[in-house]
Amino acid sequence: MSERFRQSMHWLHTWAGLVLGALLFAIFWMGTLAVFDREIDRWMMPKTRVAMAETVSLDAIARTMHPLAVAAEARRWAIQMPSERQPTARAYFDTKTERKVLHLDPATGRVLAEERTLGATGFFYPFHFSLFIHHWDLGEWLAGLAALTMMTTCVSGVVIHRRIFADFFTLRIVRKPQRTTLDLHNVTGVLGLPFNFLIAFTGLVIFMSVYLPGIRAVLYPNGPAAFAVEAYGTPRVAPTGEKANLASLDAMVAEARRRWGGGVPATILVFNPGDKAASVFVNQDTSSRVTMDANTVVFDGSTGRIVAGPHRYSPVMRTFGYLSGMHYAWFRHAALRWLYFLSGLAGCVLIATGFLFWVQSRAKRHERHGVRGMALVRGLSVGTTNGIIFASLMFLVANRVLPDQPFVMGVPRQWLEVRIFCAAWLFCFVHAWLCPRTAWRDQTLAIAIGSVVAVALNAVTTGNAVPLSLLSGPWGVAGVDLVLLLTAAICFGAARKLSRTGSAQKVGGVR
Repeated sequence: MSERFRQSMHWLHTWAGLVLGALLFAIFWMGTLAVFDREIDRWMMPKTRVAMAETVSLDAIARTMHPLAVAAEARRWAIQMPSERQPTARAYFDTKTERKVLHLDPATGRVLAEERTLGATGFFYPFHFSLFIHHWDLGEWLAGLAALTMMTTCVSGVVIHRRIFADFFTLRIVRKPQRTTLDLHNVTGVLGLPFNFLIAFTGLVIFMSVYLPGIRAVLYPNGPAAFAVEAYGTPRVAPTGEKANLASLDAMVAEARRRWGGGVPATILVFNPGDKAASVFVNQDTSSRVTMDANTVVFDGSTGRIVAGPHRYSPVMRTFGYLSGMHYAWFRHAALRWLYFLSGLAGCVLIATGFLFWVQSRAKRHERHGVRGMALVRGLSVGTTNGIIFASLMFLVANRVLPDQPFVMGVPRQWLEVRIFCAAWLFCFVHAWLCPRTAWRDQTLAIAIGSVVAVALNAVTTGNAVPLSLLSGPWGVAGVDLVLLLTAAICFGAARKLSRTGSAQKVGGVR
């Protein structure tokens, strides 16, 4: 391999990471949190911290949800079945202005709570792939660009490191932060190389219909419905306008389970509720495996008669379902999800150390030659990394501080939490630009304090202190608290070291 080619890859690796590093870190951080989105939801929605029900009555749930959906003229309503990670029956329908989400007792159909927070499933998870930018699919396009960048930096990183395997076993904790930062970047890069490349590639596959919309139009000129029928076996009928009652969902699910040979349902969707042309889609639970092949069974909603299914995916769709399952990590295997979580954190460290090394290696030279833009990049590196972590903590803190009401100060409660997140993140950028010498130390200390405050607020507002949660559950909530306390301990130690050694200036390349 020629030295000239290696140098060109070095240039590509450096500038691709620098230009899109902020976007990459935000996507990786939110994706890492989304691995345990249901557990974070339990933390943010205390009323859903209930024991797992022994029985589930879908007919009881339907008696609550179906009239609400019909009154709202919703085109569909859905039930997410309870699980160990989400013990309530989560039901929702879309009105003309918003999505209404309710948590119900699986046995009685009684409403336990109305979602007044987006939680992790409604904010962290969609932020991961859309950046919460919904106009013109711009968020998905930016996420796709970030995925391409990650794949590019993975390949170019392998090319520019002659001693890639030796680098994996080299981590020197020395007085020079620049040496330690580079070693940490190399170690996390080699360790997470398969995960980083695969997670970026599968992300692109999932949204291929966004990035390559013309392919579907060429192959299926009759429209998206033709693709849905062939790929997912989901024929849908237009409403007739003739009213009809909904048949027994419990009977439909029993028939679906018989056809699956003992499988259990994950979601039930009711289309055209209240209409004679209502249809019910029962999707099989796939959390016991990686592949997401729902094996849908379709019923006539008014008669309960089976219409189609279970639909078996074609080999192409099974491959797509496997790649999608690897990315979504919706399987219930706890150890595997922890591996995803730790791999995501390693990816965050990789991106952050890449930022830091660039700043450290160029700060003195650029300042000596009067090169502009160094302060911008330095502030960007702090605000992107520490800033989004602190903002995520403020999202949790706001959830526990704001009153449990639909509107707070004239703003829907869930959107006020999002505004607080955005304000906290913006504040971190401004602080990093105004106080470059102490920004790393200050924001690291703020993360530590914020983590402790979040744990304390959870204990005060819900009574689920860490010892009680560990003894009697909910263990998902205890897990969130323990991770917050571990984060606080690490950040307190880091802030103390930065303050004691004066590395707060050295880390950011400032003297």
